[in-house]
Amino acid sequence: MIQLTDEQAQALATSGNGPARVVNPQTRETYVLLPVAEYERLTADEYDDSPWTDEEMELLAWEAGKEVGWEEMGEYDHYPEKP
Repeated sequence: MIQLTDEQAQALATSGNGPARVVNPQTRETYVLLPVAEYERLTADEYDDSPWTDEEMELLAWEAGKEVGWEEMGEYDHYPEKP
């Protein structure tokens, strides 16, 4: 485990809303620091990070189409309605 310096802890405390971002100076890769409780919530057993199924992607496409008003476009009326 890495322990923050006082200067780093102060910067973390004043980072504002959301997780703090840190950069590895050797690789220039950016990381996000999360409190352990938040990390555990995101990786809990009920969290499903498996690839989306075709059905899930189709449902998301229908929902996105409704958001932009596609349900009112007559040429698409022959497609089945999704829940």
